[in-house]
Amino acid sequence: MNTILSFVIFNTMSISIFSCTESTVTPVPKLTTNMIEEQHTTHNFDTATFGAGCFWCLEAVYQQVEGVLSVTSGYSGGAVKNPTYKEVCNGTTGHAEVCQIVFDPKVITYPELLQAFWVSHDPTTLNRQGNDVGTQYRSVIYYHTPIQKELAEKYKKGLNASHAYPNPIVTEISPLTEFFKAEDYHQNYYNENVDQPYCQFVVKPKLEKFQKVFKEKLKIKASN
Repeated sequence: MNTILSFVIFNTMSISIFSCTESTVTPVPKLTTNMIEEQHTTHNFDTATFGAGCFWCLEAVYQQVEGVLSVTSGYSGGAVKNPTYKEVCNGTTGHAEVCQIVFDPKVITYPELLQAFWVSHDPTTLNRQGNDVGTQYRSVIYYHTPIQKELAEKYKKGLNASHAYPNPIVTEISPLTEFFKAEDYHQNYYNENVDQPYCQFVVKPKLEKFQKVFKEKLKIKASN
C-alpha cells in the first residue's frame, strides 16, 4: 500500500477511500480485568477476536481505539489446552496469536473493528507478517456469532473485488472455539516495553501508520 490506503467499509455496502495524514497519539492504559467484568454485568458489551501477526502489535493498535474497553493477548485455533508461548512459537499446537477485544458497540461497531483489522496488517501474506513467519502469525478472524461471520466474509469479498490490495486476501475466517489468555508478561506489552528493540522497530511503525489512517476513531484525537 502506498501513502493512500484504500479499503472497503461495509457500513452501507459502499466503498470509501481514506488517506494518511500526520498524527501523534499517546498510549492509553488498559482497564483492569475486574473493572471490565464489573462493567459486563451492567452494560451490553461485545467481544471480537482477531489475529494479525504478533499479538503485541495488534494489542497496541486496538488499545488506541475509542470504544474498546480491554484487549487481551492470547491463543486460539489450536488443538492443545492451555498452550505456552514457547509451544505456540514452535508452530506445533495449531494456535494463532490473537487479541480478544471487549468493546462497546454503541461507540465502536464490529464493522469498524474489522476496518481497523484490515488496516493494521497485510492480510495477503500467508502465515507471515514481515519477519514473523509461521502459522501462529496467520491473518485470522475468529467470529463469535453468525452476524460477525457474515460481516467478515462480506468485507473480505468486497476488498478482493475492489483490488484494495495488490494480491488476494488470505485471511482465515473461522468460528471461535476456545481462547487461552497468554502469559502475563505479554499483556499491555508495548506500553510497558516501549524501548525494547522489537517495539521500536516493529510495533511502533505499525502503530504510527494505523494512527494516521484511523485517527477519527482514536481515544485521544490526533492533531494534524
